[in-house]
Amino acid sequence: MNTRSYRKIYGYIGSEFIFSTFTAFLFFFCVFFINQLLLLAEEILSKKVPFIDVARLIFYSLPAIVAFSAPFSALVGCLMAVGKFASSNEIIAFKASGIPQSRLFLPILILGGIFSILSFGVNDYFLPWGTVNFTKLYRKLLYTHPELELESYSIKNYQDSILTNGLVDSNAIHQILILDKDPDGAKRIITSEIGYLDKSIPGVIQLVLRGVTLLSVGGREKERYTYSFAEQMSYNILLKNVSISFRGLGPREMSSYDVYKEIQKKIKDLNDRIQEQNLRIQSLRLRYLYEYTEGVRMIIQNPSAFGTVRENLLRLSHQIEQEKNRPVQDRSLQLYLIEFYKKFSIPAGCIFFIIFAFPTALFTKRSGKVVGFGLGLLVSIFYWGMLVAGQTLGVRTSFSPFLSMWIPNFVILFLGAFSFLLRRHR
Repeated sequence: MNTRSYRKIYGYIGSEFIFSTFTAFLFFFCVFFINQLLLLAEEILSKKVPFIDVARLIFYSLPAIVAFSAPFSALVGCLMAVGKFASSNEIIAFKASGIPQSRLFLPILILGGIFSILSFGVNDYFLPWGTVNFTKLYRKLLYTHPELELESYSIKNYQDSILTNGLVDSNAIHQILILDKDPDGAKRIITSEIGYLDKSIPGVIQLVLRGVTLLSVGGREKERYTYSFAEQMSYNILLKNVSISFRGLGPREMSSYDVYKEIQKKIKDLNDRIQEQNLRIQSLRLRYLYEYTEGVRMIIQNPSAFGTVRENLLRLSHQIEQEKNRPVQDRSLQLYLIEFYKKFSIPAGCIFFIIFAFPTALFTKRSGKVVGFGLGLLVSIFYWGMLVAGQTLGVRTSFSPFLSMWIPNFVILFLGAFSFLLRRHR
């Protein structure tokens, strides 16, 4: 068969795969999009935020939806397209015409690689861009609609304080009660008739309280208490204590290159700390050697000093063992490594899914598209479960970050290779 004929076959197979993948993409996109709408409806739409701002928040959420939809769409699209060819006996017709399965697989694999690259671009650039802008807009809305975080007649428990309030509207927060501790450890009760949010300090929510009463009990002098009044008081709350939406830029909100640079910094800092620990151990060993030499001299001069020398040497030996056994680690480095590998593993899933889907779909003889769609959903759930389990394992333990994020792909690859072998021997 000449090259032109193969081009027609490639175009035919590719168009069917693209159509099925696009159909699957719309399905997954709608599922994730509706889920995002439900979250916004609970947190934002119910708080009477202007529609244009809600629309912008949804727009900034789209890159995350697209990034997660693409790999699963490639899986389901391949299963549906190849399943359709198998159920309509077109695969048999191709083989009878002398066209090997590798030729049928080639255009789908190439398109899968293209989808993988596009998914990586969305995941690496547009996802951080969307997350950063979502955070900025949400912060802006918080100051004009404080009820987004401080609901009327609610109690908020932060790291070091508890805040209760009465009615919250767009202008002020009424009947505020704050329970916390001052720098000396004294328990404080702060009440205010009314307050509002001031955004003059970046990274901090500043509550400007009016008509303040403050009662402080304990501290350094346990029996002491103070009772004071103020017309106005500023009370700062770190944004990270108020909402997860206000955390600083994490690895998810950064490009892979930026995450890589941050990882190199953390590795350097960790190595410096390890080097400092080794220097401390070496210093203790030298001190031990010195004490041992001096101790021998003292014992020769005064045998009764044996107990003192022995006690000093045991103490130094204990300090050396403590220093050697003290772990030097950086948990944030583990998190950054997990996110770094995740930025590549999920887009690469497009290729691994296709390697699995192509031979598997050939086993479907009837109702190929329907069976392919159902099987694709089951495999997507299975893959997502492995991904979540791997990420949880990597975060909570010292398990390899690379394996945490790539084991799901390796499992899919193994199943695909197994399907190829089964198909080959049939």
